[in-house]
Amino acid sequence: MTEAEKSSNKDPLHGITLKMILEKLEEVYGWEYLGQEIQIRCFNFDPSIKSSLKFLRRTEWARKKVENLYLDTFSS
Repeated sequence: MTEAEKSSNKDPLHGITLKMILEKLEEVYGWEYLGQEIQIRCFNFDPSIKSSLKFLRRTEWARKKVENLYLDTFSS
């Protein structure tokens, strides 16, 4: 991919995996805040990256909330 192709990509999450998003959000906020902000069981009861990834990969509405929190937090 050329530099022009990279800069023309409109997706702000291009090249960022769901695992990277979760790890960064957990590092910054912790599971307790994530569970309050996004009411899903895998954040509130015995939270882990593995269980969260499994749920978020199958549940589009929850994944979108996590992606939006990431964008709100780390966008310039």
